[in-house]
Amino acid sequence: MDADSVLHVEALTKTFESGGRTLTVIDDVSFQVDEGETCSIVGPSGSGKTTLLGLCAGLDRPTRGSVALCGVDLGPLNEDERAEVRNQHVGFVFQTFRLLPTLTALENVMVPAELRGTRDARERASDLLDKVGLGDRLDHYPTQLSGGEQQRVAMARAFINEPRILFADEPTGNLDANTAERVEDVLFRLNETADTTLVLVTHDETLANRTRRVLRLQGGTLVSDERQSARDERAVSTGAGQA
Repeated sequence: MDADSVLHVEALTKTFESGGRTLTVIDDVSFQVDEGETCSIVGPSGSGKTTLLGLCAGLDRPTRGSVALCGVDLGPLNEDERAEVRNQHVGFVFQTFRLLPTLTALENVMVPAELRGTRDARERASDLLDKVGLGDRLDHYPTQLSGGEQQRVAMARAFINEPRILFADEPTGNLDANTAERVEDVLFRLNETADTTLVLVTHDETLANRTRRVLRLQGGTLVSDERQSARDERAVSTGAGQA
């Protein structure tokens, strides 16, 4: 495993038994993501994107293969130990915002820091909400916020513990195009400021192209791994990069 690797996936396979048949959702996938890299996982519905993300984050166990997250091999760990790795190193943003309805925006953002025992949780949460443009919404409950505002709260929450890696699963999937673009801007701005490694699942090619690397799945298999320079060169060679 490379010393700069935050995520190292080796020969990862995930199967399920269904109706007496074995269904392979992830098939022998290997890659690594380095510190500070931004990476998208794309592919058609049913290609295994969300399953792969869950395996990478230690939310599920592979049938075969291994995942090392922030230098920790997740294979030998029990659920509590994997949760501790996530608590120490990982942030999450989901398509469904997963805010606690009985807590205000400020309180929702504070939760991960309070669970860690951070003393300045309130100040850090307030600062992050200000950075995502919600400094005047601290005391609003989720039902009082628009979808885009709720996702910005969720993003602030994801960054409060200064994670080494952020996993985002269809972060703009529930938003209209204009709102999605504004939320994407917030995500990449926060990520650049924090220098966090970003791995996101999306069906949106425009969003995927904002990352420096795109992993493409087809039928659970990794069929391509493109970095920005290669994509840029291809665009120029086809005339797509011309004004």
